[in-house]
Amino acid sequence: MKVEVDTSIRLVPEATGKLLAWASGLESSTNNYLEQVKALARKLGAYYRPDGLTEIGFWVPGLMRDVLHEREIYLEVFTPIKPIDWQQTEQTIKFKRDRLHLEQQGEFIWGVVAGMQPGNREQAGSFYWLRYIDRAEKLRTIRDLVPLSLPFGIFAPAELYDIDSLQGNRQDLDYLERTAKSDDPKIKIPRVKDPRNILQIHVGTASSEGTIAGLTHIYQKIAHKIKEKEALTPSEQNYIGYDAIELLPTEPTIEYRDEYSPESEFFAFIGEEDDLIEIELFKPNTQDWGYDVPILGSSTTNPALLDSLRPDEVVDFIATLHNFPTHPIQVIYDLVYGHADNQSELLIAREFLKGPNMYGQDLNHQLPMVRSILLEMQRRKINTGADGIRIDGGQDFRFFNPLSGRVEQDDAYLLEMSNIVQEVKGHKRLLFTIFEDGRPWPDEGWEEKSTYRELIDLKPESYQWGPLIFAHNTPSLKGFWNKKWSRVMEIMTIGDHWITGCGNHDTVRRGNQINAKEAINWNLGTTLPDVLHNAYDNPAVTLWVNCFSPGLPMDFINATMHAPWLFFRNTDEQYGVKVLSEEMGFLDWQINPSLYQQSHCFVHMKTLGFKQLKQLNQFGAALHHAMIQQNYNLAEVVEVLRACTSPETHCIEDLPPCTELMRVGMVRFLKKLDEDRLKKFALMFMEDCYQVCNVYNYESMVDSSRAEFNLATREFRHQNPWLAQNILKNDTFDKLKDSERTVVYGIRHNSDQEPAVAIIANFEGETIELDVSEILETDLSDWQIAIATPNLKTDDLANLSLNNSQGLLLTRSA
Repeated sequence: MKVEVDTSIRLVPEATGKLLAWASGLESSTNNYLEQVKALARKLGAYYRPDGLTEIGFWVPGLMRDVLHEREIYLEVFTPIKPIDWQQTEQTIKFKRDRLHLEQQGEFIWGVVAGMQPGNREQAGSFYWLRYIDRAEKLRTIRDLVPLSLPFGIFAPAELYDIDSLQGNRQDLDYLERTAKSDDPKIKIPRVKDPRNILQIHVGTASSEGTIAGLTHIYQKIAHKIKEKEALTPSEQNYIGYDAIELLPTEPTIEYRDEYSPESEFFAFIGEEDDLIEIELFKPNTQDWGYDVPILGSSTTNPALLDSLRPDEVVDFIATLHNFPTHPIQVIYDLVYGHADNQSELLIAREFLKGPNMYGQDLNHQLPMVRSILLEMQRRKINTGADGIRIDGGQDFRFFNPLSGRVEQDDAYLLEMSNIVQEVKGHKRLLFTIFEDGRPWPDEGWEEKSTYRELIDLKPESYQWGPLIFAHNTPSLKGFWNKKWSRVMEIMTIGDHWITGCGNHDTVRRGNQINAKEAINWNLGTTLPDVLHNAYDNPAVTLWVNCFSPGLPMDFINATMHAPWLFFRNTDEQYGVKVLSEEMGFLDWQINPSLYQQSHCFVHMKTLGFKQLKQLNQFGAALHHAMIQQNYNLAEVVEVLRACTSPETHCIEDLPPCTELMRVGMVRFLKKLDEDRLKKFALMFMEDCYQVCNVYNYESMVDSSRAEFNLATREFRHQNPWLAQNILKNDTFDKLKDSERTVVYGIRHNSDQEPAVAIIANFEGETIELDVSEILETDLSDWQIAIATPNLKTDDLANLSLNNSQGLLLTRSA
């Protein structure tokens, strides 16, 4: 297969020669090998220079073993000949195609190219990738590992973007300049100041639009109301009172594959005439909770989260928060570099992957070039202006050390992630860092063995997820707080650098997986959804976390909005049914019949015949048990489920006969069921859940007293930042000796002689009558009520009646 090469977009020999000389000159430099490959990684991808030329670099390990002939490697460029409408769901555009040879130097291909079109807010840039013919004469693609823009997803070519103009026009340069300065002349590059509290948000379900632009609109509207002194709605109150917003991963995720194919579903070639290529463009509609990453493109943003498909949208959002009228709000990125989804095998070189794990593939952080590229991905990502990072799954960064003969933690890599310097228009900062690390997870007994302190000990200015915010916590269960009391006391004594709280993307999802037959804390509500919502938005616990406990509090917007949440993705058919079957508890714990009947809920499920929640619940339970019973063999699962068409059939162990499935519509659905329909059902269910989980649907239902109370506790935290410190020797904190309740009480003092605070709160248990003065062992004449949970009667503190989830905060002036 002979490739014809055009010269409309051309290689610039002199500039390319300088680039090659620079790269080869690194070998003779005084830098060590790791420093050399880091420098090479900085040059990878495509950079539109101020002189109008484009520098391009690819790392191509092992390419010459696979390629038919060296001259069969070429850069392929697609430049649209008419504007792309970024709002269109589907459109067909003609592109001019150019092909040219670059220069190979060892494992790298370099070039400086003239004629490529840079992208900006309005204009599409040239799209590019590397192509070659392999020894089997098949056309292969090498994609840019570290692109600045992927508007049509991970399987499409990357877009050349004018990053210098984007950074130069951002509206928060004053903030970045201000925070890049230190009062200490010894500190050349300061670290971003710790926030006092954090709100965790999943972009796709946090606004009606489900995009970063949607979040920008929310905060712009709130900012306008604050400036105009207009009252905020209860739902708007849930977005403010925080120093930082932590976004669940915004990196590109895997995409739906009905075959194990590297072809793009959003950038489809449909025709060509000479070098005019007709391409059908689809706006990416991938739905994922964010942690299913292919690694490729982690330097940029998932286009499914961009209303405009432009990188500017991210910078606009960050600038809006940095310029917020009350105080700057920081942005924290959740970074996933501990694993890669199996889809990565279609996209990146094998050198990146060490082998399979429970999430897909382990990453080969020990290979110097891989290590350097992963760090370069992170550098480009944080250069959008983020203030902090959360490093997901720190316990997963492990390697076999041949010198010790043991599997060890790669703490050096984790610390290096924390020390990457952000640079925006010359303003340099080190980012605030959170580590999620539950080592020795997944070893047996890890919950009790984990100290959650390994990275804090190595880097004292950093934070780790604390023991009560980690994934395994289930405050919906009776006795949870008594069982976890030792961890509560650890938070009080050594928790100053722990992320605290209960509700987050992991714990709420874990709440869905509780067997409803277990001992539930029914004091939290009369239905399972009420129990779950009040477990993760418990006023008594909120009072303790925000107004008394050390550490750094974090809330989850779905928890404070009482909106459903689960692990959803519409990104694969290979594991779609398995993932679905493991998430069916969502129906028990998050959905009630009245919610199911609302028009925005489970639209696809209703078209399949599931008109009532109990039908879907029954089928979900049958599917869950059938998957386990048949060891996830879909063909056998289908046969078992089809057998349920007989009302008397006891087709699945541990379940009664499937009489609820025997309605006319369900018989029709089951009789037609096959593997393809089951996979389609799983996809439709996940897409329905994605819509159900959008907090926009629940804005009008937010309890005003709860929202006002929660905001008041956050404001109290801001007014009393000393609370973040560990308790002092003269402080007290304990619980009543009561096996049926967890009623906490205590007094804290600020070493600077500012107001002392006292708390008494019923985390769990039946109503109890208390004499507050007696419990606190103090005269209350000098104390004032600062905050009380909603509906708590506080007129007689000598006979205070505390229901489950109620509490009281008192203050005393110095």
